[in-house]
Amino acid sequence: MSQWKRMGNLKIILAIFVVFLIGILIGSGQSQKVSALSNTMYEDLKVLTDVISLIQKDYVEETKSKDLVHGAIKGMLDTLDPHTSFMPPNVFKEMQEETRGRFEGLGIEITIKEGILTVVSPIEETPAYKAGILAGDQIVKIEGESTKNFTLMDSVKRLRGPRGTKVTITIMREGFTKPRDYTLVRDVIPVKSVRHELLEKHYGYVRLSQFQDKTDSEFEKAMKALEEESKGTLKGLVLDLRNNPGGLLDQAVKISDRFIESGLIVSIDGRKEEVKQKWSARSEGTITRYPLVVIVNSGSASGSEIVAGAIQDHGRGIIVGTQTFGKGSVQTIIPLKDGSGLRLTTARYYTPSGRSIQAKGIVPDIIVKPLRPEEGKEAVVPKIPMEKDLERHLIDIEKGVPKEKEKPKKEELKKEDSKREDSKKEEGKEKKPVDNQLERALELLKTWDIFKKIAKGSK
Repeated sequence: MSQWKRMGNLKIILAIFVVFLIGILIGSGQSQKVSALSNTMYEDLKVLTDVISLIQKDYVEETKSKDLVHGAIKGMLDTLDPHTSFMPPNVFKEMQEETRGRFEGLGIEITIKEGILTVVSPIEETPAYKAGILAGDQIVKIEGESTKNFTLMDSVKRLRGPRGTKVTITIMREGFTKPRDYTLVRDVIPVKSVRHELLEKHYGYVRLSQFQDKTDSEFEKAMKALEEESKGTLKGLVLDLRNNPGGLLDQAVKISDRFIESGLIVSIDGRKEEVKQKWSARSEGTITRYPLVVIVNSGSASGSEIVAGAIQDHGRGIIVGTQTFGKGSVQTIIPLKDGSGLRLTTARYYTPSGRSIQAKGIVPDIIVKPLRPEEGKEAVVPKIPMEKDLERHLIDIEKGVPKEKEKPKKEELKKEDSKREDSKKEEGKEKKPVDNQLERALELLKTWDIFKKIAKGSK
């Protein structure tokens, strides 16, 4: 009797589900196709309800209706692009905590490339970062279980956990002859989205690790601190967006607005009219027009590409580093009634000139590949998966017919000379750049200042 009662309850749930989906179709604005679509959808959903009913009735073990419905939703979303996903209540809650700047886990951004769980980038000063996990590492096992058939959310669920608990991940990396185990202790990941320091008394450095709900206000404080530390003699600024996976769109727009006085920052375009939006810069809140160099790499994605693209299109600064990830789509987070959430790709975004960077990325004005600091040689960088490598990625659609940006020539990189060591001793406690990309950015700012003085002297 209880079995038939459960079956009855499940049919009611599925009936509501069918009505809900048909309601979405009716509200889509395509009234001339509603009847045909509704009939087709109803027939397809009937197959789904039949399968779930058979599982509930005849499967070898007892099943829970919620698990089956959640599984059906995940399977449905797996047919869409790789950034659309279903988040169970616990994962949805963790995602909300992360955007506020705190969660518990290992501290890595991950994606799935060709069915393999792959590290996009480790977050600075986290268990993963301290253990030596690198961008491009393949996580082939979690606690001895193969990740081959894991969804992204399955992987996140297994990697995160209470502070102090351990998890063993098996890593395969370019150069490894066989996979290696890393046992990490989970910790609170207080992701500070803005970090700053003064370089050589007159040059500001601001690192944005991701875009959280307080990133813009923290950036404003960082700039004020740099101006105070330099005693009003700031000559230029380095904005570091490397390994910044994105985050909140409004924060990326606000950061862009800090550098651009007027004009378009970014536009998004989707199927529905209410999704189509444009964000323009305002003069209020724009920082002093310091010479600006932005550093990016293949771990720079989404929001960081919006910032880099806006600065590049407006000619506000020089972009250096390596080609970015190429994620040109916008995801909307939709809370669901049971506490779960839906991350749904709803639009593409375009830079001010109309460029879509989907599966292309931002090409720097000056290509500077990272070096191994101890040798001064070009590093063999593990191939980090980019948007174009992901299964089911959205195909690029250009808005307008902008000219293709000319690919820059590869920067010739040189070894450090002994003079740098001498100047380091003279400067005592002053902080110096620790990587060649940052050094190149600083050199560009110095050159900028030199040419400005020459221009003044020639008048």
